[in-house]
Amino acid sequence: MKLGFSPLTAGLSYHQSLDLAASLGLFLEVAYDQHEMDPRLPKARELAEMGRVAGVGFTIHLPFVDWNIASLVPEMQRLSLERTQRAIAFGAEIGAACGVLHSGLVPLRLPEAVAHARQLVHRALEQLELAIPVALENLGLSDTDLLETPAELVELLEAHPQYGFCLDVGHALIQRGPGGPQEYHCLLGHRLLHLHLHDNHGQQDEHLPCGDGAVDWSWVRGVLEGFEGTVALEVTGGPEGVRRSVALLRGNP
Repeated sequence: MKLGFSPLTAGLSYHQSLDLAASLGLFLEVAYDQHEMDPRLPKARELAEMGRVAGVGFTIHLPFVDWNIASLVPEMQRLSLERTQRAIAFGAEIGAACGVLHSGLVPLRLPEAVAHARQLVHRALEQLELAIPVALENLGLSDTDLLETPAELVELLEAHPQYGFCLDVGHALIQRGPGGPQEYHCLLGHRLLHLHLHDNHGQQDEHLPCGDGAVDWSWVRGVLEGFEGTVALEVTGGPEGVRRSVALLRGNP
């Protein structure tokens, strides 16, 4: 497996993150939203060069802030799709191994609204041009999430074989209980492209360092054996949170 971490959740600058990643043999998962929000951050070409000099690769988390490709408001849906396409192009320019995509929201839970939102997300996934591999992430953290069950994500991915699956173990624990990560992996392990790893106590998305919550890390390590895709830590706690999580996953905590 190729292991990395998110500077966003770790609370680190790119310079700090590149130094840490280089020292631990990790990649960085770029949060594209940050680049839209903060013009001081490096452009794609500059970031790619920074990674080349440090010997550090990338994955990219596609937009999720003020974003909804299943929006019932046409202008919001159109803008979300455009932002996602720009983010994919950014990912291609930095040489990202893959991108991670959410599946959208539908706050208005009327049957007609949910059905229309489902049509919109199918249409959006068909319209996106994938210059890099893209993995759909399991959510299920809120009653506004479009997809409410693992079976719905299976159905969506079956309809769009050009996409892979991103297993977020923390999300799965909150949504489905202690066996949630195993349930998602059983259903979609054959489509697994990327993982998000962080810990929590099963109630909310805490993004704790690995080992500080209720995730079954012995099971996770078993999944990672022989896995050839990418694995991104989304942990808080700064450099120490990243180091402790890496040590646990590599079997030397």
